[in-house]
Amino acid sequence: MCPYADRVDPLMPPPAVPEELWFNDIAAYLGPAYLRNAFTKGTEQEVEFLVGALGLEPGMQVLDIGCGPGRHSLALARRGIECVGVDAAPTFIDLARAAARAEDLPATFELADVRELDHHDRFDAFICLCQGGFGLLGGREDAALFARFARALIPGGRAAISAFHAGFAIRHLEDGETFDATTGVLHETAMLRDNAGHEQPHDLWTTCFTARELRMLCTVAGMRCNEVFGVTPGAYGPRPPTLDHPELLLLAARPATR
Repeated sequence: MCPYADRVDPLMPPPAVPEELWFNDIAAYLGPAYLRNAFTKGTEQEVEFLVGALGLEPGMQVLDIGCGPGRHSLALARRGIECVGVDAAPTFIDLARAAARAEDLPATFELADVRELDHHDRFDAFICLCQGGFGLLGGREDAALFARFARALIPGGRAAISAFHAGFAIRHLEDGETFDATTGVLHETAMLRDNAGHEQPHDLWTTCFTARELRMLCTVAGMRCNEVFGVTPGAYGPRPPTLDHPELLLLAARPATR
């Protein structure tokens, strides 16, 4: 339960999503403590599933969109897959670069806003997981983002995108949380702990989606939707979505020919 529940009036609209990159302040506050969160502990399972689902092999090139501190890129690079991670948070990019250097891994990291991605016909696959580069922008540019992501793929390239599940968010709405039915944005105030163990409340805004919405965005971007699974962090698998799955995982591909 949110400790600030008594401050939330359920009849009032949720706070508007800030125009600026609000999550950069959270990244700076958390630093290495981000990797202590329980949801990061399933990285190896997620990557193992995605390697099979996307047909990834050593020597392939993967774009990790909204890579955070690079946990998925680093795990792929340990398997001999060349990764380029992109994130707008300087703190996370610094952590990812340091980790790649420490292990001499084939992973590089770029400080960039995903809304300005300009890769064309380059990558065998892209991943966009844990709302890192998709789902934190208030739902204002979803179609344009999908199109940018798709252009980064070579013909026949594959993609994996995770998103918060609207059905789960509504069904399991907790005290202190608000769900904007117009935008699909879930707002919550979470108590976060920094690397020194200090706690501080932070506002979080996450856009939620239905499986149908993800399929439609995929189609509009010119990609082919292969599957939409219901998943939990650290428990990726080929399961149809239910209202008890907190996330959706879209598997898609750019057509091999136009």
